[in-house]
Amino acid sequence: MTAIQRMHPADKPREKLASRGPQALKNDELLAVLLGSGIPGKDVRKLAREIAAMMKRDFEGLDLERLTRIHGLGIAKASQILAAIALSRRFLLEDRRRILSAADVYAELRSYATRAQEHFLSITLDGASRIVETRVVSIGTLTQSLVHPREVFADAIADRAAGIVVAHNHPSGTLEPSRADRTVTERLRDVGNLVGIELLDHVILSPEGYFSFAESGLI
Repeated sequence: MTAIQRMHPADKPREKLASRGPQALKNDELLAVLLGSGIPGKDVRKLAREIAAMMKRDFEGLDLERLTRIHGLGIAKASQILAAIALSRRFLLEDRRRILSAADVYAELRSYATRAQEHFLSITLDGASRIVETRVVSIGTLTQSLVHPREVFADAIADRAAGIVVAHNHPSGTLEPSRADRTVTERLRDVGNLVGIELLDHVILSPEGYFSFAESGLI
């Protein structure tokens, strides 16, 4: 008989959750409910405690490869844990603004449309298209050397972004993309494909409106 089977019914994680709610459960008990069962020689509570200890040591570094190092935790159950964490984060971060169109980008960055100098900006997004961070990458005339993919994607990788949108303003007010605009966009798109962070759009800003590479079929 396993340790969890010897427990009083009211103290078993599932029964405890049903009678007292999830807030009454410790971290390892919540994990035990999620896992459902252990393996021969290691009951679900012991397995859950090992996972909870790993989470406490380095929660942000948690991934499938690290979780499956725990004896008794296979890909299926490790994936359940990661999926539960990701889903919780998305709901907890629901107040974050979402970028679903070039109009959303313009609304987010409109204050830069009237700048006297050209500002190149990036918006990193999570898997639910919510803004992780908005940054000024560079200030000055847009050139290939000024806007290097390394600077654009270094932060996106650090943010663990699922996608990225870039934008810059045209102090002249024109919304026609220049040759440099097109070249930079192509380079960023290609690098994004290599690193697995999709370039979703490049938006040119002006006081009169915006130009979207994505909506124009140029990405």
